[in-house]
Amino acid sequence: MLYSKTKWHSPAVDPVQSRELARSLSVSPLVASLLAARGMTAPEEALAFINAGTEEEYDPFLLKGMKEAVPRIKKALQEKEHILVYGDYDADGVSSTSLMIHLLRHLGASFDIYIPHRSVEGYGLHNHALDWALQQGVSLVITVDTGISACSQIAYANELGMDVIVTDHHEPPEVLPAAYALINPKLPGCPYPFKGLAGVGVAYKLAQALLDGEVPEEWSEIAAIGTIADLMPLLDENRVIVRRGLKSMRGSKYPGVRALLEVSAVSVKSVDAVNVAFALAPRINASGRLDHAGRAVSLLTTDDPVEAERLAGELDLLNKERQMVVERIVAEAVSRLEERLKDGKLPGIIVLAGEGWNVGVVGIVASKLLERYYRPVIILDIHPETGCCKGSARSIPGLDIYEALSSCSELMDHFGGHPAAAGMSLHLDNLEAFTAALEEFTSGVLTDEHLVPVTEADGEYSLADLTLQAAEELELLAPFGMSNPLPKFIVREAVVKETRTMGQGNRHLKLVLQQGGATVEAVAFGKGELAELLPPGTGVDVLAELSINEWNGSRKVQLMLKDLSVPQPQLFDFRGVRDAAARTQRLRNLLLPQTGGKQGLAAAVVRKDWLKEQDQPECQGMTFWVYDQYNGISPADNLPGDDGRSVSLLCLLDMPESTEQLDALLRTFPEAENIALLHSLRQERERLLVPTREHFKMLYKWLAAIASGPVPEQEALLRLSRKSPMSLRMLKMMLDVFEELDFIRREQGQLSFVTRPAARDLTSSSHFMRLSQLAEMEQYFMEGSPSELQEWMESRRLGAS
Repeated sequence: MLYSKTKWHSPAVDPVQSRELARSLSVSPLVASLLAARGMTAPEEALAFINAGTEEEYDPFLLKGMKEAVPRIKKALQEKEHILVYGDYDADGVSSTSLMIHLLRHLGASFDIYIPHRSVEGYGLHNHALDWALQQGVSLVITVDTGISACSQIAYANELGMDVIVTDHHEPPEVLPAAYALINPKLPGCPYPFKGLAGVGVAYKLAQALLDGEVPEEWSEIAAIGTIADLMPLLDENRVIVRRGLKSMRGSKYPGVRALLEVSAVSVKSVDAVNVAFALAPRINASGRLDHAGRAVSLLTTDDPVEAERLAGELDLLNKERQMVVERIVAEAVSRLEERLKDGKLPGIIVLAGEGWNVGVVGIVASKLLERYYRPVIILDIHPETGCCKGSARSIPGLDIYEALSSCSELMDHFGGHPAAAGMSLHLDNLEAFTAALEEFTSGVLTDEHLVPVTEADGEYSLADLTLQAAEELELLAPFGMSNPLPKFIVREAVVKETRTMGQGNRHLKLVLQQGGATVEAVAFGKGELAELLPPGTGVDVLAELSINEWNGSRKVQLMLKDLSVPQPQLFDFRGVRDAAARTQRLRNLLLPQTGGKQGLAAAVVRKDWLKEQDQPECQGMTFWVYDQYNGISPADNLPGDDGRSVSLLCLLDMPESTEQLDALLRTFPEAENIALLHSLRQERERLLVPTREHFKMLYKWLAAIASGPVPEQEALLRLSRKSPMSLRMLKMMLDVFEELDFIRREQGQLSFVTRPAARDLTSSSHFMRLSQLAEMEQYFMEGSPSELQEWMESRRLGAS
């Protein structure tokens, strides 16, 4: 039994509505059901979504503040005023700044740009930057993707005689800055119909207003990058902008965009929103995280292909460096957390701080730890000289992290954010109290149910539904991103037909799944370690995305596995493995449930002398049990755990020495969902055979020949072993049977043959019955197939219970 990493949830869809949509729109039942699942049940609404036509674009002058901003900018152009574009260092801020550069170049404006340094200056408008602008002769500042909360800074700009036009999309505060114009669709009283524009989307609407709607097509590429990178909902007008931008990008005129696609190994002709999100955006963001965002702005605005190639290469190297920095900090953070854990229990909220934890990537680190532990996470960088801690928080749906921070605001110098993410700064002296206050707040909010991650799927389907035609039709719903995710499908009761690994270090998993008459290949990146748990014949449930694999002119459907589970108990065959202890720990990490749902334990069962012979650092966090001659099985001395009922993973590092021990084992661990066989295999000459009458007839004949008079038993055994293919163990146990039946006598190490014994049936001997049972058990444990052994053990379990 293999647990899924998350709980899967899919909406209930009315089949009648789906059929009506399929008929009205002439689409496949699968696409129709997807539209219905996403709330588009009316044919005209679904058709508008599929078409995403220009009729969905709104008049930019519906944005509150636009009517004041446009004349002021035109006045600045006429009077040749010097304009400052003030941006931000993330991908949306870079895109917004780049778009404004293209716009102001197009208009022939005199301008400068300013983007603050993330780690040196931090987010937002700064007075020292306004002082610099004044020295440059700036009389008009246009902010992009920032400024809506900059009350004191804009008041300072006003004192310096500069007008400020704010274009932003963040949540406005209760008190708004006294800017010349504020353009933000979220402003109170703003009639703009769509509130989900990115910062670059607002800048794009400003360009439309200034150019009477005649915006160059290629500018939509810049708008698309920022919209996707800032995780804005790909619905409504954003859908129009991104579709147009991706179409333009597939034949991009921008050297920077083409160079960035090339260095990201993305085909220009087939670039999509997923490529932008996972290939382009991280490289653009890397500039602001580890260096200065100006390098990314230069890339998106250069006309020189040589410079573009150089800048794209630099961003790619910065992104690789960023990845290494993140990996290092994650490793350090995980190590610190696990050292701190008491009894393996995670706190309700994880707060970790360290020196040298680059403040530009702590948000990414927090996201990675949240994904690993599914808890709210705060990661802070400690300045070694000042003791100032700057950090980022990421949260789960059950906890509003902004509310949690507000509950201990007095301990911080600054904080801000929203329910899912936030940033903060505080002094090291307050860190302990800060952590305690957050843990107390969290304990009163989060329940066990909140700590089970949920993945939203689009429905349950059979493999036969997931056809090449269906995969091709999914493009009707693109582009995919926030609020319009790539569809995820649940397929239950598929069977693994083939299993293999691929990629460097066998990191990735490839399966061939079968269900009825349908067979589909499935790929799971980064899950190569699961291959040994999914032998052919394993029944699985999968959560997957649908894609098309093109190779050598052939096109076939392929599933991209996002999660999977094995709903049935399993028996894993690792008999004879060299390092059983290390394999046991790997199995524990893979097979025990990782989330706040069912909490299982792992147990290892060994012979008594194993614990003395072995060091078990690899088996930490497990209970140890030993085979016992009298009780069958018992907890190891001085080791935790004396109740096997909560054990879900049972690892047999040694096989039982008797059927009584096996039955005791099965009684002790009634909830064991997975059993792993890790015992060594006896040499052929040491194994027992299931005894037959012919074996005893043969032995009786040999004994008559060599033991007519008393003979040393060891000598007799040696002579018998030369004649017989049976092991010494087998021969000794057969002599026990003969002694019990009075066929031989043993006295002082001597063995003698009884010439005229009374007739006795073999089955009347308890030794014969024990030998038969032990040989049968050994045969299953040594030679039986996993399915045969599992079935036999299940029959023993029923008897043992």
